[in-house]
Amino acid sequence: MSVSALSPTRLMGSFSGLLQVVSLLGLLLLLFKIVQFFLHRLWLLRALQEFSSPPSHWLFGHLREFQKDQDLQKIRQWVEEFPSAFVLRLQGNDIRVMLYDPDYMKVIMGRSDPKAPGNYKFLAPWIGYGLLLLEGQKWFQHRRMLTPAFHSDILKPYVKLMVDSVQMMLDRWEHVSEDSSLEIFDHISLMTLDTIMKCAFNHQSSVQLDRLSSKGRLFFHSCQLAKKHTDQVIKLRKAHLQQEGELEKVRSKRRLDFLDILLFAKMEDGSSLSDEDLRAEVDTFMFEGHDTTASGISWILYALAAHPEHQQRCREEIQSILGDGASISWDHLDKMPYTTMCIKEALRIYPPVPSITKKLSKPVTFPDGRSLPKGIILMLSIYGLHHNPNVWQNPEVFDPSRFAPDSDRHSHAFLPFSGGSRNCIGKQFAMNELKVAVALTLLRFELLPDPTRVPIPIPRLVLKSKNGIHLRLKKLQ
Repeated sequence: MSVSALSPTRLMGSFSGLLQVVSLLGLLLLLFKIVQFFLHRLWLLRALQEFSSPPSHWLFGHLREFQKDQDLQKIRQWVEEFPSAFVLRLQGNDIRVMLYDPDYMKVIMGRSDPKAPGNYKFLAPWIGYGLLLLEGQKWFQHRRMLTPAFHSDILKPYVKLMVDSVQMMLDRWEHVSEDSSLEIFDHISLMTLDTIMKCAFNHQSSVQLDRLSSKGRLFFHSCQLAKKHTDQVIKLRKAHLQQEGELEKVRSKRRLDFLDILLFAKMEDGSSLSDEDLRAEVDTFMFEGHDTTASGISWILYALAAHPEHQQRCREEIQSILGDGASISWDHLDKMPYTTMCIKEALRIYPPVPSITKKLSKPVTFPDGRSLPKGIILMLSIYGLHHNPNVWQNPEVFDPSRFAPDSDRHSHAFLPFSGGSRNCIGKQFAMNELKVAVALTLLRFELLPDPTRVPIPIPRLVLKSKNGIHLRLKKLQ
C-alpha cells in the first residue's frame, strides 16, 4: 500500500463518510420508530373508540394526575364519571383500559389471559416462576399439584402457629406507651413472615425475635434471610423425607408443612417438581402469604380503630366465644360472624391487592356489547370495583351489614382474593390468619386512631400507606 493511501486527508475523508452513513442510518431508524409509534397510536385509537377517557395531557397522559399521591381519589372520581370502564393514558403509547364493573370482571376472570408483560416480571429474580408468574399449561399443572397443600386437614394445625406468632407480637405491644402511637405495618409484616416460616418450613425460631438484634433491624433483611435459606431447607428436607418414607408415614410422625406437600406432589406423568420449581413455589408462597396478609391485617385494625362501635361489638363477640382466655382454635373461626363481616368490609374499602394487569390474548366482547381486540392491556381495578357506587351504595361508608349472611350481591362484586380459576389459592389460609390476628388483638387492646397521622393509602403491588399506619393502643384489664 502506498504512503499516500494512508495520508491524514484520506483517513479523515473516510471517517467523515462513515459518520454520514451512520447518521443516515440513525435518522432512518428514528423515522421508522416515529412511524411505528404513530401507527400503533392509530391502532389504539380505533381499538378503544367505544370507551371514554378522562381529559389527559397530549404527551404525559394521566401521569400528572398521579404525582401527588392522589391515585385512589382520582380513581374513585373517574369510577363515578364513567360506567364500567375508562381508558387510562400513562405515557406515550402506554394506554390501558381500567375495568371496575362486576360483569366485566366476571368475563375477564373467566378467561386465561396472561399477566401484562413488565408489570410483574421484576418479581421473577426474587420469587421465580411460581403460581403468581406462571401462565398456561405449566400454571395449571402447578395449581393442581399445590391445591392439596391448602386442604382443611393441612390448614388446621397452622392455627396454633398463627396464634403463637400473633401473641409474640402482642407481647411486644404491651411495652408501648398508651400516650404514644405505634406504626403497626412493620410489626405485622414480621409477624406474618414469622407465621409463613413456621407453616412453610416448620421453622422453629422466630423472625420477630431476630429483629431485636442489631443485624435484624430492617424488614428487608428478614426477607433476604428467608430466601437465602430456601435452597438449603429444601435440600435438608429431601434428605429427611428419604429416611422417613412415604407421605402417610411422615403424617403419622409429625405435622405436615407446605414444603412436605410440595415434595410429595406428582404431575400426571409421575414426575416431581424440579428444584427450581420448588424454590419458586416456596418463595411465591412466602411473598404472597406475608405481604398481602400484612396489608390486610393492618388496614382491618385501622378500620376498627376508626369505628369504635364496630370494634366493641367485635370484641364482645370474641369474648363470648373465648372468654378471658387467649386460646383460639380452628373450630372458633366459623363462630364469629360479626367479626368476619367487619373483616370483609375492611377488605372491601382497603383491598390488599388494589389492581391486576392483564393482556388480552384474544378479542373480547362485554355484556353491554362493547369490544376490545387482542393485545389491549387491561387494569382490573379491585379498588375501583370495591368503591363503585353502582355496585355498593355509599361505598366510602364502613358498613359491615353489607356482608350479613342473608345479603345478596354480584358474584364478582367483592374480589379481595381475585376471582375465577386464578383466584388466590391461599385465601382460606389468609382469612384464618386475619381472624386470629383480629380476635387476639381485640382481646388485649382497645385500638384508637392517631388523629395527627391519618394514613394515606397508596396503590403499590399491595395497598400500603405513604406515611405508615399509626394506632394508639390502650391495654385492656
